[in-house]
Amino acid sequence: MSAQTLRLPQRRASDSNRRHDGSPDDDERYDLFAGLWQESPFVRLPADAPPELKPFVRDIENPRRVYAIHRASRRHDFQLLVQLYIHQLRDGCGGDSCTTPTCFSCRKRLVGKAPIRRYNPTSARTLAVYLASQDDPERGICRSLRRPRDITPAVNNLVFSRCSSSKPSAQKSACSETLNTTQRATAESQSRNDSAPRSRDTEALGEAAASSIKKSDSSHRSTDICVSEQPVTRDHRSFAATTFGTVAFKMLEWLTPNSLDTLSKKISDIDSLSQSTPELETTSSSEPQANISKDARDQDNNVESSLPPHKASSNPDTQSVSETRNKKEQSTPKRNSKPAFRSKTTVETTRRKSIEPVCVTAEADNTSLHRSNHMSGYHPDKLSRRTKSPTTITFQPAFFENVPIPPSVTDEVTLTSSEGEESTKREVSKPMRPSSNLEHRQKQHSAESMEDPDVDDEKAIDYPLPQALSRLNMEIVNFICDVYDEDQTAEDQFFGTLDISRNYPKPNDGPKHWIRKSQRRDTICKSEWKAFHEQTLFSVLSDPAALVSSFTNDGKLFDSQSLWYSMVRLTRASPSLVLHSLWMSAASLFSFSEVNSKREDGKSRRLSASQAENVMSICLHALVALVPVAPDSRTLYDLSRIRSHGLTLANSSASYRLPYSLCMEYDDVFSNSLALRLARRLFLSITIRQQHAKAPLGSLLKQLDLRNAGRERILEFSQEEHLLHETRVPTLLLDWARAILLHEWDGNAQFHKDGTFYGALSFMNTLYANRNILLIGEIQFRVEYFSERLDAMRVPVQWMTTKSRDNVGNILDYPYLFRSETLVTYFRSINFACMSRTFEEASSLKRRMSAIVDPGSLITNPHHKVVLKDMLKTAASKYLVLDIGRTSVLRDAFDQLWRRQKRELLRPLKIHLGEDAGEEGFDSGGVQQEFFRLAMAECLDPVYGAFTVDDRNHMAWFKPQSAVEDWKFELMGLLLSLAVYNGLTLPVNFPKAFYRKLLGKTVDQLHHIADGWPELTSGLTTLLEWDEKDGLVEDIFARTYEFSVPGIGENLTVNMRAHWQKESPGILVSADADEPEAPYVTNANRYVYVADYIRYLTDYSVRHQFDCFRRGFVACLPEKSLTLLTPSILQSVVEGVQEIDISELRRYTRYVGWDTSHHTIRDFWSIVKRYDDRMKRKLLEFVTASDRVPVSGLKNVQFIIQKNGEESEGGHLPTAYTCYGTLLLPEYRDKEVLRERLGMALENAQGFGFA
Repeated sequence: MSAQTLRLPQRRASDSNRRHDGSPDDDERYDLFAGLWQESPFVRLPADAPPELKPFVRDIENPRRVYAIHRASRRHDFQLLVQLYIHQLRDGCGGDSCTTPTCFSCRKRLVGKAPIRRYNPTSARTLAVYLASQDDPERGICRSLRRPRDITPAVNNLVFSRCSSSKPSAQKSACSETLNTTQRATAESQSRNDSAPRSRDTEALGEAAASSIKKSDSSHRSTDICVSEQPVTRDHRSFAATTFGTVAFKMLEWLTPNSLDTLSKKISDIDSLSQSTPELETTSSSEPQANISKDARDQDNNVESSLPPHKASSNPDTQSVSETRNKKEQSTPKRNSKPAFRSKTTVETTRRKSIEPVCVTAEADNTSLHRSNHMSGYHPDKLSRRTKSPTTITFQPAFFENVPIPPSVTDEVTLTSSEGEESTKREVSKPMRPSSNLEHRQKQHSAESMEDPDVDDEKAIDYPLPQALSRLNMEIVNFICDVYDEDQTAEDQFFGTLDISRNYPKPNDGPKHWIRKSQRRDTICKSEWKAFHEQTLFSVLSDPAALVSSFTNDGKLFDSQSLWYSMVRLTRASPSLVLHSLWMSAASLFSFSEVNSKREDGKSRRLSASQAENVMSICLHALVALVPVAPDSRTLYDLSRIRSHGLTLANSSASYRLPYSLCMEYDDVFSNSLALRLARRLFLSITIRQQHAKAPLGSLLKQLDLRNAGRERILEFSQEEHLLHETRVPTLLLDWARAILLHEWDGNAQFHKDGTFYGALSFMNTLYANRNILLIGEIQFRVEYFSERLDAMRVPVQWMTTKSRDNVGNILDYPYLFRSETLVTYFRSINFACMSRTFEEASSLKRRMSAIVDPGSLITNPHHKVVLKDMLKTAASKYLVLDIGRTSVLRDAFDQLWRRQKRELLRPLKIHLGEDAGEEGFDSGGVQQEFFRLAMAECLDPVYGAFTVDDRNHMAWFKPQSAVEDWKFELMGLLLSLAVYNGLTLPVNFPKAFYRKLLGKTVDQLHHIADGWPELTSGLTTLLEWDEKDGLVEDIFARTYEFSVPGIGENLTVNMRAHWQKESPGILVSADADEPEAPYVTNANRYVYVADYIRYLTDYSVRHQFDCFRRGFVACLPEKSLTLLTPSILQSVVEGVQEIDISELRRYTRYVGWDTSHHTIRDFWSIVKRYDDRMKRKLLEFVTASDRVPVSGLKNVQFIIQKNGEESEGGHLPTAYTCYGTLLLPEYRDKEVLRERLGMALENAQGFGFA
């Protein structure tokens, strides 16, 4: 490859193709990188580098891969964005139909004829900086907005004046050099911004300036141009004015191409005017000089108003243009030229209220500073391409941090002292930051030109390129971070002043340490190493291919803990650079390998699916490594719970307390803008890739899968730390997803499936689906912030009535984000809304019917009225009323529920129980509880033949080969559905497998049947865990591949392999039929046998009965509302909570006629506290008609103790209003009488009546 191709960034074919639209953006981008390549310092491998590092060193040929160029181009782009936003906020696009909210034209259109106030410069700058700092800031720019051509107010506030002073010849030569550079900057800025040759007037100004330099050289006098800011009234109490009105933010407007063009023109115009009137500069007194400055200001205003606008115009005089350019390029500085300014040696920390008057000579600081050859290479040929350098870089070398800031840009500069040449030399000889390549090479090129004007061009372009490492590994990462620590050049501001982030675990056998050669570590040496490391980290981490190769071994990604440790070290050394580089690398996740896109070298520009997964895993581990290391898993869980509430510190009601310092630093990381930007891009890529393929999370799940215990580890940690890491990574990944959810949530339950919010939800959904292999509890997925801010009634009802769409989702589609209590509330809100709607419909119909059939209505025939009432009786009934007798509860219920319309079932339930026997009761809940208790007891009775009940755990299950009709199972399911729909709990005990099947989930694991069949589960577990070293499976267990169930008179045994395809589900045939003998269970088929046995037990043997039961269960409960519930939550909704906490019951009990300090009340609670579980349930059933606590807890149970007179001679027993949850307790003389009377009432309670 020739050196010519290395000098400047080459145009790509795509770059030239994009010019057909007439936009000069591509040419400007090319010119920008060309100029930055000329000006940027070239980092090289320091001389004291260890020999192990040299094989990894490579040259960088692409300017976009040079970190200094990348950083400078980003600053340049940010300045242009700020300029566009200021123009958009203050002036607008001028369109009549603009819809951009921040555009002044849109604001003007919305207010109509009303007056509108324009943003002042400080306010516009404040908003512009904020808008330009957001993710994807270009989308906020109005499409109709054009690039501003006017001068910004910040530049208009600058005042230019001239002052004359005598200088030594060498210093004078330097002044002419700077003015020449400034004129070149003006010409280049005009050629780039206007995309046209300069006008004759501009060429004339340039020639006049060149002639003025010659005159000043001959007279050894120079013209200094003083720049100051007009006095501005500032309110120092205003935060915006104090912060965004400083010089640092004003420079964002001063250093844009248009502003620099204006500044250069003003300087050139003032200097040309001063040369045309030399008699004004001969005066040395202060008063005439002040008058001259005043005149210069007036002339500057006149010149500014008279200058023509920058318009693209053709220039036929191309010969004069080339001659002028040749004259400029031939002017070289003198060897003994010295800088006209120097920075103050003492650092002043006082805040500047406004910009100080700055004296700018017509000279660029071309001082040849001492610089190591390893910092930048010799490249004299760049001078021949200087016309490609943009104005901003020529006028502002401060784009690069290791380049001296020119006096026109620094906050504090002073004139060089008049002590002479020696004083200046002393200042220059002090250690300073290395200068730019252009400054250093201009001096050498000038000297060589005078010595040998016929220098060989091929030798002139033979120069070293910038260097960096080609990849990373554990040793290189360790070396880079060690150098950062030794030189104390690590970034300290990212984590603040706390030391918690510095503590992280160390491996038992860390990577080998590489040692630098012995050398004195001065400031320049440290800066060289820091620049080289920054270039290496940027080159490797921002390149997806290099990133993947750095953290893979033999094509396999590092294990999770080794990858996490590498990222911990890198993020503690240079977190901002690491996060920014990974953010750039994550952009590759938005491209897909199936697209046919090849580079010139034949390699694909796209990432393969495995590479995308590796990039995703590396970036996610970097986010995890950024978080301070918690000392134990309990602290980590507590911090995560605080974050789930959207809080920084735990509130006063929390049961856990953590150090404030740890909570604050933990929250700072999740609030960091760079980290959030990387997380947003990662989760957005999940959204995009899901629409085309699948989420790139395969590598991450493989790393975190605890079943891969034999995976090779790069680094070895202690067992305790390894266990903590298995908890740390999934928990912190959930915290990052939760942080994005909280930042992106707009307060609505609905969201669009095309953004970052959906990507974070999808990521959490993937982890939730794999929570068993990741050992993550369901409680860790909760986002309590949502539960506290969503309306408990409106949100679930809207979710039920809204049809699901592919592009719109709802938070309720992810129920694991909410607490179980919240989900039950949403579930009951849906049922209540449905009940209220049917009740209102029936009430409205009844009112209309009454208006028709009442006396005086339109219908006068009595017979017609009776017929109409009978026809509308069902539709106008506001309640579902059931008349039930105590002797035939289940039969009466079946008779009255059979063939009921669905609208009737959805109305409020009213029960009349035992009225045929003279019982009287007002149903306010208690009678319903009594009815369902009796009905379900009869259904679950083994004598009835529908269910079997285990004598040990009292669990009920469907009876295989049951003789009960299918329609009865459907009505049993309807009874259960009515109870749940009306918010009642039932005294039933079903296993978890029953509720899993009700929710449509499969039952295929041993833990699914553990609570219903504990002994069977234990035996099958032993079968699976048996080690054949102690004997063969078939010899020890002697199990055949059969399924046995109790039948009529004998057990029924079925060959599962032969019967699976032979018979219909639910119909079992004995193995006595013509079937082959079942084989034994062996080590090879024991896992399949266990899976088949569970399937036969919970599905195949009872499928007919269960299908009928579930058909009745969903009669009142919509399928969609059931998706809110998990099997555990549904079990608590149906069965309630069987454990009764007497202390909690006493806390929520109310009293009527009693005082809590009365001896009867104290004796009552003393007696009840000593009850066993059976008596506690009897007490709760006696007062509330239910022996179960609802899932919402005892706080929602109405338990009232009302005084019922004093004890009489007859000995009154305690009674209860079960309809109202009220216990009528008489006053007894002593504790023993109360114990006897209360026990007697609880043991003999039955029936209802009015007291």
